[in-house]
This record gives sequence, structure tokens and C-alpha cells, in this order.
Amino acid sequence: MAQAAAFYDELETRAPEAREQAQFAALRDLIANAKAKAPGWQRILAEVDAAAVTDRAALAKLPLTRKSELTELQRAAPPFGGLASLAPGRLRRIFASPGPIYEAEGHARDGWRLARALYAAGFRAGDLVHNSFSYHLTPAGAMLEEGAAALGCAVVPGGVGQTELQVKTIADLKPIGYTGTPSFLKILFDKAAELAADVGSLKKALVGGEALPPSLRAELEGHGMSVLQCYATADLGLVAYESEAKEGLIVDEGVILELVRPGTGDPVPAGEVGEVVVSVLNPAYPLIRFALGDLSAHLPGASPCGRSGPRIKGWMGRADQTTKVRGMFVRPSQIAEVAKRHVEIGKARLVVGQEDRLDVATLACEVKGEPSPALAQAIAESFQVIAKVRAAVKLTTPGSLPNDGKVIEDARSYD
Repeated sequence: MAQAAAFYDELETRAPEAREQAQFAALRDLIANAKAKAPGWQRILAEVDAAAVTDRAALAKLPLTRKSELTELQRAAPPFGGLASLAPGRLRRIFASPGPIYEAEGHARDGWRLARALYAAGFRAGDLVHNSFSYHLTPAGAMLEEGAAALGCAVVPGGVGQTELQVKTIADLKPIGYTGTPSFLKILFDKAAELAADVGSLKKALVGGEALPPSLRAELEGHGMSVLQCYATADLGLVAYESEAKEGLIVDEGVILELVRPGTGDPVPAGEVGEVVVSVLNPAYPLIRFALGDLSAHLPGASPCGRSGPRIKGWMGRADQTTKVRGMFVRPSQIAEVAKRHVEIGKARLVVGQEDRLDVATLACEVKGEPSPALAQAIAESFQVIAKVRAAVKLTTPGSLPNDGKVIEDARSYD
């Protein structure tokens, strides 16, 4: 029997320059199609010339659309906020996530692109896969099932809950693979031990939907499994996935991923933590510069597994750090606006603490050149005008603030 290929397809090992050229050619077509067929994109991209979006610098000039805005966009223009290119009745399926947020699925084979992540996790044609992602309204279960079917796998649609029945099903059918959250896989193993059920057929897993701490991975792999993870969302499908190298997550071939400074659309320098922004090359439901609110950072170089795509560290927290200071909401975008007013500021971070149970805010700013009391005073005045609340200003040297993506740090204790 011929040995299985190491990679899902030739896209995974193409030269980075070739990948960028092909993806941006597809993106230009996607933007033109979206403006022609989706009223929401006609409005959002009204000033954008699709033909001019030739590289990442041009892409960075396009407006962001935030995941946090989808509920309001869809309420104003049901069901998809004008962002889908197909009418509801022309779609294959419509899903509903909490919010509610409605997601459109077109007719493309493996349209959520999970087959690539499954293949990297060792799944192959002929495997039987127990899928414990939810099938009820939300798309996770269908996403993984579509990906498995594209590989030629059979699927047991376990869904969530009914733990004892799922354990019995695994013991009877002996699937080799598992897809679902890592915490539910642990629950299944614990229940199997309680019932003295044999679930040792499980040898590989692709997990997602929550963090995979090293301790939990080690526990699951202690059952004789290989456990890899993926990063996917209900709107976009696959964003990035882990390979056997276990060195970060490789960005999917069907998306263009950027990392921007929270509160802005400006790309962060290499290695700095930023908010994940994705443009998905999906003609049926094109999401262009879609800001997820998650934080991550790029990893340099290519993966040791041989895949040449860009890599990210994985989930590193949330970018939406809006907090209330003395009764006023302060947002990362306001910190960014202060920084734009003063060219000396390279990076800024608002730290909110307490003194005698009263809120105290300090705006720490990395500045170029010699710091001066006059500059600190000017920055403080700008902050008060923009945020409607006062803050002390601390000027510091470039590189002194933590590289964790935080623009607002809430250091208050509520004990």
C-alpha cells in the first residue's frame, strides 16, 4: 500500500511569495463580487477599489468589521447584515449561534475547510470518527463532519451530553478518532473508567472550542492518543491549526490573517501581540477584515513540519478590554486616538488601580526621544478630552511596556 502523503495538498508547501500572490488575487475577486452582490459590503467598502488591494499594506487601509457588531448589523438588515452574497433560500444551511448571530453556509465541498486540520492531526480516509461537537443550531458539529467526509472518513454524530450513551457507543463502534472539546474528551475518559468501558480504540483527536492547557493535553495523551488543536469560528470556519510539530498554529490556506493593535486597524510589528483580523476567501459569505477580538502573535519562520504558511502562537486572551473608570467607559480605541494625536508615542497602556477604594488611572506611554513634563501634560489633556476622565501620565522608554496585547489593564481588586 502506498504511504499517505505528508501534506493535505501542495498549497501547504508553496513559497510564501506565491501564496501571497494567489491569495490577494482571490481577495480582489472576492471584494469585487461582494460589492456587486452584498448590500452590506457595498456600504462598508464603498470607497474601496478592489483592483488596488494588491498587498497587505493596501489591505490594512480597509475598514474593520467587528464580530461584536454582527448582532446589531444583522438586526438592522436580517438575516446576515447584508454581508452574504447569496439569498437565504440559495444557501445550503443557516446556523444560529448565541446572540443570536446567524451564519451562512454555501454549497462548496468542505466549505468550512476543516479537512486540512483533520489531515494534519492524522485523520485519513477510512477512519471512523466520533464527533462530539454540537449539532444543535450552531455549526461546529457540521463543520467537523463536512471536513471528515471530505477526507473519506465515517462519522458518529455524538454531539454534546448523554455521556454514558456516548461512552457505550465508542466502546461498541470502536472509532479511532475524536473531534470535540478537550474537556469533554476528558469527561468521556473519566466516565469510561467509571463504567469499566473500553474506549482504547481512540488514538487521535482534533480538539477546539476552548483552551488546551499542557496539563490537560498530557492527561489525554496518557490514554495513548495524539491530541492536536485547531482554531475555528462559527463565522469563518478554520482559521489556524496545529501540526505534529506542535509549534504554534499554522494559518489556513483559505484565509488572510492580520494582527492589529487593539482599538485600531493598524498592523502590529513582528512579534508583538495583536488582535486577530481575518479575511476569509469564501464567496458565499465573504468576511473581509473581520476582527475577532482574540489576541495572538506571529511566530517567525516556517513550521518544522514542512508547511510554509504563517504561524501564530494561538489564543492569548481577548482584545476587548473596555473598562469603566469612575463611572465612564474607557475603550482601547480611545487610547489609540490619544496616541495618534502625539507622534512621540510609540505604544500606550492605561493601568486602572485603586487608592482608598477610588479609581486611579495611569496612562503609560513609550515615547521616542527625551520625555518632558510638557509632553506628559499635553497627553494628559488629550486623554481627558477623549475619554472624559482624568489620568496621570507616565512617560517611559521604547520596549518597556509588556508585550501582551493589553491596551487597558484593570489592576483593581474587588476582594
